[in-house]
Amino acid sequence: MTDNLPYVHLRAIEPEDLDVLYGIENDTSLWNVSVTSVPYSRYTLYEYVANSKNDIYSDRQVRMMIENENHDVVGIVDIINFEPKHLRAEVGIVIKDAYRNKGFAMAAIAKIRVYSLNVLHLHQLYAYVDNENKQSLRLFEKCGFVASYRLRDWLFDGRTYHDVLFMQLFL
Repeated sequence: MTDNLPYVHLRAIEPEDLDVLYGIENDTSLWNVSVTSVPYSRYTLYEYVANSKNDIYSDRQVRMMIENENHDVVGIVDIINFEPKHLRAEVGIVIKDAYRNKGFAMAAIAKIRVYSLNVLHLHQLYAYVDNENKQSLRLFEKCGFVASYRLRDWLFDGRTYHDVLFMQLFL
């Protein structure tokens, strides 16, 4: 999976990332594939960055910035809904428009996979993917995720309900 992928570095969110975080969190085109339905203020995001312990065991999540070889932020990858008892967590990823379809998402997921196995000792990662989001479905499938079941009418875009595929990767 890692052949011919671009270089990526995953790092903790810094206060300097506030503008990137603000842009991604307030991108309404992404709201249909998440549970977000209201914009975030800069202050709220600043408080999140300032108060996050960046400890997955206390926060139950970790957000990491994805950088390319030039240290440009190309996106964000999240491990959320961390369940230490069951050794599983949900993964989510957003790549900025200018860097999409260049392999950065696959490279970041490859790094998250290694981190999840070797550092967190997880048994599985999972993702909820809109059945109509063929690009995301291909990405997760190429990364080894398998669709386990379909959740009917799981997401609502304001007009239509969408089915979601629950995808799992056993580490």
